[in-house]
Amino acid sequence: MHKNHFLKDYKNEIDLFIAAAISEDIGNGDHTSQSCLSNNNISRANLLVKEAGIIAGVELAEHIFKTKNKTFIFEAKINDGAWVNPGDVVFTIEGPQLELLATERLVLNCMQRMSGVATLTYQTADLIKHTSCKLLDTRKTTPNFRYPEKWAVRIGGGENHRMGLFDMIMIKDNHVDFCGSTAEALSKTKKYLEANNLNIPVIIEVRNQSEIRACLDFPWIHRILLDNMNPEVLKEGLKIIDGKITTEASGNITKETIAAVAETGVDYVSLGALTHSARNIDLSLKAV
Repeated sequence: MHKNHFLKDYKNEIDLFIAAAISEDIGNGDHTSQSCLSNNNISRANLLVKEAGIIAGVELAEHIFKTKNKTFIFEAKINDGAWVNPGDVVFTIEGPQLELLATERLVLNCMQRMSGVATLTYQTADLIKHTSCKLLDTRKTTPNFRYPEKWAVRIGGGENHRMGLFDMIMIKDNHVDFCGSTAEALSKTKKYLEANNLNIPVIIEVRNQSEIRACLDFPWIHRILLDNMNPEVLKEGLKIIDGKITTEASGNITKETIAAVAETGVDYVSLGALTHSARNIDLSLKAV
């Protein structure tokens, strides 16, 4: 199976999500299934693909089923990251009727959404594969569904930006404006990191050449984010930086413009669209 260690790295967060999602859906009981089915009966179902795309969430689906009941028999037939077509069977699940149907919708909701994100990521990454530029996601994710969405970005061939506000410092335009200048914002950040004995990366957003030049006085910066710049302006900014600090381009980048942005030589390009504009891939769980 396509395993990229995401579940291992974020198991606590994924487990909290699963518990909350099951509670949200089941409440005080699945009265429909309880009225006509029994956990004494074992049933079997296939996950069927109804639309072409990159499949994502197979490993998560197994984890959801096994979290609900360890006796579930899960057989993956297609791995995360594979291209699938209508009619393909991704996995077979066998277990107690009530618990199978109690987890069915959660599994489908996760996999349809994750597969949509992975497919869009794959298609977007394909547009810049001729360059050395890497594709990043953002924090523009569905509330309480960030971890599966960012997992899907990895499955689709992208990389994760920061998970949240806690694992990276990202100084944006408002931070700079509230501080008064780029230099002041970076000076305060350095003092904060030292005072709190923190070792987390720092990214700063820049809007023009003067802000870029100010950043070069702080060589410990992890990355400079060149915001809302067309390819010509980006090239000028990259000449000033001259490879001294890693770079990222962001802001109003589309499938139509991403290749030209990547071809400037920028190290990373980040797109909120990977998670906020992906369309679900149609999947179905059918009894066999």
